[in-house]
Amino acid sequence: MPLDLDTIRASFPALSTTDNGVPRIYFDNPAGTQVPKSVVDSMSQCLIESNANVHGTFVTSQRADQVVAGAHEAMADMLNAESPDEIIFGQNMTSLTLHISRSIGRLLSAGDEIVLSRMDHDGNVGPWLLLARDLGLEVRWLPFNTETFEFDADVVDEVITEKTRLVCVGAASNLIGTINDVKSICAKAKAVGAMTYIDSVQGVPHVSTDVQDLGCDFLICSAYKFFGPHQGILWGRREILEKLEPYKLRPAPEEIPGCFETGTQSHEGMAGTIAAVDYFSWVGETMASDYHHKYSHFDGRRKYVHAAMDCLFDYEAELAENLIRGLQQLPGVQVQGISTPDAMKRRVPTVSITVNNAVPDVIAAELGARNIFVWSGNVYAVEATNFLGIEESGGVVRIGPVHYNTHAEVDSVLNALADILPRANVA
Repeated sequence: MPLDLDTIRASFPALSTTDNGVPRIYFDNPAGTQVPKSVVDSMSQCLIESNANVHGTFVTSQRADQVVAGAHEAMADMLNAESPDEIIFGQNMTSLTLHISRSIGRLLSAGDEIVLSRMDHDGNVGPWLLLARDLGLEVRWLPFNTETFEFDADVVDEVITEKTRLVCVGAASNLIGTINDVKSICAKAKAVGAMTYIDSVQGVPHVSTDVQDLGCDFLICSAYKFFGPHQGILWGRREILEKLEPYKLRPAPEEIPGCFETGTQSHEGMAGTIAAVDYFSWVGETMASDYHHKYSHFDGRRKYVHAAMDCLFDYEAELAENLIRGLQQLPGVQVQGISTPDAMKRRVPTVSITVNNAVPDVIAAELGARNIFVWSGNVYAVEATNFLGIEESGGVVRIGPVHYNTHAEVDSVLNALADILPRANVA
């Protein structure tokens, strides 16, 4: 069965919402997606039937234990982790990274080199800059090519040295949409004995993610970017996690993952995360049969989730190509990212633009007034906007379709921009 967009859209209650009779068009997805009804139902059921703390002797606590265990198993399937014990839940990507960076820092010494990226969201930059300041680490910056919007392999080779102890890089950019060759970067880091910390907040929602194949040591993502609740998830390689000293309370567990899951977790968030993973499994089982053969080495939900990701990626690439082609026809518009039709496989559908002499916030507000939701500014990718020289002019307008969006919605934003830009662009 091919991708059934009508059935998919019917699964998301928010997609049928109108304001004063005007439908909402959600292109704000890189900052947070809408959720299927199954996620809402699972969170509600958890709050009604499992609303207790864990490890008790009574039924609601035992059900909470089941939710917690199920969430770790679901994310292990989604990321192809070797064990659910390698999955750590937390409030969000930034909080988890700030937290575990303290433990990783205990393996580092003054003068050690860490590699940070000019392309990354500040969630994978700021925590490490703070750590470098506190420990006296040397920061080496990995720039990207501002013409291709990708990392040059020879530059990666120059930046990673025998002194490198940690490499922090994004799987996909939340600003320019580039999918990075994480597997190659991880191999180069491993060759010099360095750890790798991969921000896949923008990768996991769009790309089949296999941490074992990537060869990374840590990978982090956020469920609310892949149609789930506000929940952060970190995968860490067992042998490294067990080396780290967790910053925890004394009565907390000594073993992974509990030793890193500080305080009481959001059990309803975990329940919603299970449902989000199961949503992908449903898509994979019912609509992605053409992709099953690629994952014949997986079973059950793991197989279907990864097949779904490939199926949805191909549809999103079509949306991105349509969007970019239309944007390039608008006067004064520059696409800040990979834009050639034969390169859609090297990017996620997140598309950022600048417009000659126009303020991104003004354009976003004009679109918002038409119930077309986009973001503007530096979207926390401050290194990237500075590197591109667009921070002082207000950053970008970011348009982020996902698989529940339609080509008709892409046409709507293009038509709206064609009407708005002659008044906004005075060049």
